[in-house]
Amino acid sequence: MSSTPETKPSAPYADNKKAPVSTSMPEHISLDKWADTGFEWSGEVDPNSFERLATTLSAEHDQSNTQLNAELYRRNNVLHLAFTLTGDVWLTCQRCLQPIAIDLSDDYDIALLENDSQVRLVNDEQDYLLLDEIVTEQSPERLLPFKKLVEDEILLKTPMAPKHDDCEMSVEQFGEIPEEEENENPFAALASLKGKL
Repeated sequence: MSSTPETKPSAPYADNKKAPVSTSMPEHISLDKWADTGFEWSGEVDPNSFERLATTLSAEHDQSNTQLNAELYRRNNVLHLAFTLTGDVWLTCQRCLQPIAIDLSDDYDIALLENDSQVRLVNDEQDYLLLDEIVTEQSPERLLPFKKLVEDEILLKTPMAPKHDDCEMSVEQFGEIPEEEENENPFAALASLKGKL
């Protein structure tokens, strides 16, 4: 049965790939529910909502929300988490200690492998993770740590020591800098004796 644009809003499950509409980014994606049918989520994310990232953000500049479009899909019998980030975060320049914008805009695609034998199904440039290493074990259902995986990619994209290309190091001077005294060259006396001998 095909759905028309008029019926789609009133029937959120008409398209199996659509997850229930949520205003906040989901922490996890249930693989038991969405691995075979697919999952999509779009929205704006506050960079401060990522715990590890928040510790690196500049307090001197307001952070803008980042646009995130994510999709869980299966290709060649391999599960993939693909997402696009659009926006930037403000960190602190390690030279001048002023805010610096770091662009996060990029496309990400991670293959989620059931076991090592699936490595041959993805190309050499493809990033991949083993599901056994990242899926939460405490739950009765298999939960993919969606928010954590997105944060991992953001942290890999941000430099450890951000700095402007054209700034000077911030140095504060305390007190007077003593002038260096010119010491007499110990060989100057030998030079004067050279002509006398």
